[in-house]
Amino acid sequence: MTPQAKLEAGLQAMGLDLSPTVQQKLLDYLALIAKWNKVHNLTAVRDVDEMVTLHLLDSLAVLPHIQPGALLDVGSGAGLPGIPLALVRPDLQITLLDSIHKKSAFQRQAKAVLGLDNVQVVCGRVEEYRPEKKFDQIISRAFSELAEFVRLTRHLLADDGRWLAMKGVYPYEEIAQLQGMSAEVLPLTVPGLEAQRHLVFLKASV
Repeated sequence: MTPQAKLEAGLQAMGLDLSPTVQQKLLDYLALIAKWNKVHNLTAVRDVDEMVTLHLLDSLAVLPHIQPGALLDVGSGAGLPGIPLALVRPDLQITLLDSIHKKSAFQRQAKAVLGLDNVQVVCGRVEEYRPEKKFDQIISRAFSELAEFVRLTRHLLADDGRWLAMKGVYPYEEIAQLQGMSAEVLPLTVPGLEAQRHLVFLKASV
């Protein structure tokens, strides 16, 4: 199965109806990752077929749970999940934050090549980042444990905002370590992926 066919089948299984233009941009994004991966180690996944599942479909699995507004993607790496979300949801204002220069350079290149006007790239440490306006949602994918994620980003979240953490298996121990937080965990289904995936929603308890 070609990457295009795999993407189409995955999107159909997820109930996502994306235009051919957007689907092509998602594939162009993967081609860009593969190209940069030859020189810079952006991601451990080398095979474009695997990238369709592990990068695109995995990122887009959170789509139904993303609300409108400003979204911060912390420890974004190759731009995951921020860039796939930005391609599919042009109404979102997405900031990609990573402390590694080569990864931010790649994000800027992807933003330019894909014409992503709704994406901002910031290179720096999350605890030192001081934007003018706080974010409605902060998301991470394999960034850190939940308590650390909250601690490092609390100053960046709007008063009524929420954290979204993309996890593999149900993070019982990490949730047990949270204090003063309400947590909701939803299982995610990623077509073609056998492993477990969960999305953790966190809000500060009033």
